[in-house]
Amino acid sequence: MAGKGGVGKTTVTATLAVAAARAGLSTLVVEVEGKSGLASCFGRPPLGYEEVELWPGGGPHGDADVRARTITPDEALLEYLEDHGMRRISHRLVSSGALDVVATAAPGIQDILVLGKVKQLERGGPADLVLLDAPAAGHAITFLQSARGLVDAVRVGPIHSQARDVLDLLTDPARCQVLLVTLPEETPVNELVDTAYQLEDRVGVSLGPVIVNGLYPDVHGLDADPEVAAAAAGASLRPGEAEALRAAADFRRHRMALQREQLGRLEARLPLPQVHLPFVFNADLGLPDIEMLADAATAGIEALPEGAVVP
Repeated sequence: MAGKGGVGKTTVTATLAVAAARAGLSTLVVEVEGKSGLASCFGRPPLGYEEVELWPGGGPHGDADVRARTITPDEALLEYLEDHGMRRISHRLVSSGALDVVATAAPGIQDILVLGKVKQLERGGPADLVLLDAPAAGHAITFLQSARGLVDAVRVGPIHSQARDVLDLLTDPARCQVLLVTLPEETPVNELVDTAYQLEDRVGVSLGPVIVNGLYPDVHGLDADPEVAAAAAGASLRPGEAEALRAAADFRRHRMALQREQLGRLEARLPLPQVHLPFVFNADLGLPDIEMLADAATAGIEALPEGAVVP
């Protein structure tokens, strides 16, 4: 999952995790930037490097579970060294403070450590689906481009092999798809379109459906006069209420016209199917909100044309 900061990427990640689990896919969510708020959507404490259960399976329709964890470059490097019989070196790196020097020794090395661990989880983990809550759009491009850069820069050795394996994962549409998230607003749509073409051209990833988050639902009766409507319903309005209702209706008409315009722009500039999620009128999202969004996501995915999503 990738998208401009503030478009609800983490919320969408949580939503799709629940939708996938309801479809019977055990799902692992991987967080790479920390403090994203994903765990709080499920009423859980902040995530750590060890996997934890966010959403239990065993529902009435054979739901699977949702698990989650973080991956940081430092922890991924230490685990890599210990797995390859270099426990002493890993402890010395920690005690000497030289870990940052090693992790930043070459451009992209930190990103490839994280992606290498994701690749390991995808290949050997127990989950049917791994959802990666990627960095915001600008960093997402360099993050995903790190493998190709290292394959070109480092010709032999374990770093080359790791980068090659990660690149194979990223460019195989049967194993990996990038889903971009946006709001129905001008700047997020512009940035999403630019990001989409850069990811295809520079990284070679396959793009899945675009997730348009925060759509205001249609409301009927916005053109009705509040005083006439109240009289027809046998009610009366207090002083000032008619003006407030007219202003609210005008705002809603403007907002819906704006989102129709932006959805049209997005469709014209980027030939990808769209999945729409409704705006949630809650300041702090909780599990009931995520489950409601998962219902909408499932309906949107089921309505996509055949072949739009990898089975």
